[in-house]
Amino acid sequence: MFGRAPKKSDNTRYYDILGVSKTASTDELKKAYRKAAIKNHPDKGGDPEKFKELAQAYEVLSDPEKRDIYDQYGEDALKEGMGGGAGHSPFDIFESFFGGASPFGGGSSRGSRRQRRGEDVVHPLKVSLEDLYNGTSKKLSLARNILCPKCKGKGSKSGASMKCPGCQGSGMKISIRQLGPGMIQQMQHMCNDCKGSGETISEKDKCTQCKGEKVVQDKKTLEVHVEKGMQHGQKITFPGEADEAPDTITGDIVFVLQLKEHAKFKRKGDDLFVEHTLNLTEALCGFQFVIVHLDGRHLLIKSAPGEIVKPGQFKAINDEGMPMYQRPFMKGKLYIHFSVDFPESGSLTLDQCKALEAILPSKPSQEMTDMELDECEETILQDVNMEEEMRRKQQQHMHEAYEEEEEAASGPRVQCAQQ
Repeated sequence: MFGRAPKKSDNTRYYDILGVSKTASTDELKKAYRKAAIKNHPDKGGDPEKFKELAQAYEVLSDPEKRDIYDQYGEDALKEGMGGGAGHSPFDIFESFFGGASPFGGGSSRGSRRQRRGEDVVHPLKVSLEDLYNGTSKKLSLARNILCPKCKGKGSKSGASMKCPGCQGSGMKISIRQLGPGMIQQMQHMCNDCKGSGETISEKDKCTQCKGEKVVQDKKTLEVHVEKGMQHGQKITFPGEADEAPDTITGDIVFVLQLKEHAKFKRKGDDLFVEHTLNLTEALCGFQFVIVHLDGRHLLIKSAPGEIVKPGQFKAINDEGMPMYQRPFMKGKLYIHFSVDFPESGSLTLDQCKALEAILPSKPSQEMTDMELDECEETILQDVNMEEEMRRKQQQHMHEAYEEEEEAASGPRVQCAQQ
């Protein structure tokens, strides 16, 4: 970030809060903060605002880089971001000062409540419609990080660690460069010494199993139970099975069901839909066919005697749809959508036409006199493929539009008058 060096503002208030001089050493700052923080700690009935101010002052003055900015430019420069501000919890600073233990005894009273939560790990899980109809179990092997069992996540043989001297435990470093008269550049970057952890472990003290990383990789097999009636997109959660990390509440592993398309059945909620085509004879004179269900059962589907099925008609079978989630003995409906396939070609003889006319509904009456027939013009019907017809018309319109544009671009034609 680039900008002009800010005007100097108050650069004594933090020293006054701690009750030290501007030349106070690191040890003097520590003694002053320790005494005042214990006295004003809210758990001992102290003033919360005073406790917060003490932590803010100590955080800035104990960091050489932030203290240098504060001494040069004052408090406003820190608030504007030149030194990264003082955004840590006052209780974090207090407990860090005492090595994570409370000086009042009983360990840290607040650390567990402020423990951050690790991220959840989400995996898609592909399932078939048969899986969701019948229920199934799938065993999956996953790799994850766990706390090192040898050092119990400490990273060191002794179990001790030191605050990183390079970043003073913040995990970040801030550097400022003078670019020109009155111009500065601020850069914030992760501390290379501790890789952003805020603490360091000596090479000799590093755990031999995790090499100071505090975690090691482990493989775990999870058995995922897909219950009957579950839906596409539904989540199956394994709490606390994600990557482990020190001082972190372990996140969950979450499997999200992804339904693969079925060749025959379509699902809508608790109902199933299937398409079936009848020929004209079946639609008029009755049909019989078999559907193999998702659990392997064979369902005999047949029409009632004398029943006629119309194109686009639906029929339903109760209790043959999907099992309802957590109520698997209750099921939706199975809907069959019928289409009727008419003969594509061929013709009927006069005798066949008369036989059909005798059993089918009679034609609408269209009696006409000879005079009326003489006034009519006879036409010829042709078979048409409508998709090709519409495509041809579209191409014709595009060609005509192109010719009109060409004429408009060439301008009006002018005839010369002959003398």
